[in-house]
Parts: sequence; C-alpha cells; structure tokens
Amino acid sequence: MTGYSLASEGKGMRRDQRKQARQVLDRRLSAIDSNVLAPPSAGWVRAIRDALGLSTRQLGERLGVAAMSVTDLEKSERAGSAQLATLRRAADAMDCDLVYAFVPRSSLEETVHDQALRVARRELARVHTTMRLEDQALPDEEVEARVVQFAESLLDDRALWDDRQ
Repeated sequence: MTGYSLASEGKGMRRDQRKQARQVLDRRLSAIDSNVLAPPSAGWVRAIRDALGLSTRQLGERLGVAAMSVTDLEKSERAGSAQLATLRRAADAMDCDLVYAFVPRSSLEETVHDQALRVARRELARVHTTMRLEDQALPDEEVEARVVQFAESLLDDRALWDDRQ
C-alpha cells in the first residue's frame, strides 16, 4: 500500500468518525427541548432561590459570601456574564446540578449538509457565470444536481467551515 492510500484511508476513517459522532450527538440532543431549558426572566439562581424560600442572606451564607454578592450573581446571570464555576457553586448550594449544553437549532447532520450546499453553490456559481458568459451554460436542473453532488463531496471536509469569500 502506498503512502497516499494510507493517508486517504486515514482521512476516510476520520470522516466516518466525525459523521458517527454527529449522529450520536444528534440522537442525544434530539430529546432536549431548548424552550424548556430557557432561563426564567429572573434567571435560574433567583427562580430556584425563590422557589426554595431562601433569602439572599441565606444563600450567601451557604456560598460563604455576602447577600450583596448573591444579588450581583443574579444580575450577572440575567446579563449573561456569570461565570460557569460561580453558577455551579450556587447550584450546588441549592442542591441542584448545573446543566450546560449546546442545543443545535437543527440536527448537526442538517447543519453540515446546509453548510456544504452553501459552499458548493458559492463555488459553482463562479464557474456557472463563466460558462454563461461563454454561452455554455447548463440547464438549471443540471446545475442544481452538480451543486448537490459537489456538496456531498465536501461533507466532513474541515475546510467546509473556512471563510472562502
């Protein structure tokens, strides 16, 4: 076997692994409803603290900080600037687990496929424009078929995410 075939085989294995990883994550994440995980308007710390009947002073004592620090934490959580480590400590002090996740808006497979189509359309548009100028344009259906074929060849190529504009 030549060095090229080994390198090519290695790339194919990595592509398969990435695709499998996407599929596994898609299955796990499909059960999550991001609307359920959306924080209450007051923030999670405040909502849980209030539901438990804890004052800022009491939560502060559990955290080893002043009540004002709890108020500052609640403000920073609402502003989106609270640190995960601090939120984790607050969750623990209220006998909760902090759950941190990225929930894709569509499946990871769809995201990769859509990106491949965008790149393929952008790249092939240049060729199509040149061919049209030379009066050699392909019918629209054939252009779209080539876009889809090119997009399939781009799947799992890390360069797919490079800005090539």
